[in-house]
Amino acid sequence: MRTVGNLLWLLLSGIEMAIAYLFAALLAVVFIVTIPLAVPAVRLAGFTLWPFGRVVVRRQSAGAGAAIANVVWFIVAGWWLALLHVIFGLLLALTIIGIPFTVVHLKLAGLALTPYGKDVVEARFAHQHDVVIEPPARPGTPG
Repeated sequence: MRTVGNLLWLLLSGIEMAIAYLFAALLAVVFIVTIPLAVPAVRLAGFTLWPFGRVVVRRQSAGAGAAIANVVWFIVAGWWLALLHVIFGLLLALTIIGIPFTVVHLKLAGLALTPYGKDVVEARFAHQHDVVIEPPARPGTPG
């Protein structure tokens, strides 16, 4: 089912959004100072081409550097890429078959706004990522 969803996604809006991310990467390289922004743009272009079967997880080790990079990314490319996702999502919401793809576009719009500090992993390996989940406190112990 993932393959069918990904193929429909490619036909309906995946290729266009991947091209937009690659354009953002090219723009980042042209401005030279923003070359580090090309890395998440290319990574997100790949994710946008084949989103089903993969998930986004938060990198626990992300810190202030990721926050600063997200601000720069938002100014240079994030807002217009997120806007494109919202536009495609609204267009796809006009049809019944497009509603699941609308949900994906809205999730990708959030990722397009702040990609630093997040990783794209296969869904089956998401539990192995370095996200720290604290075990519940035992009864009778503080915390």
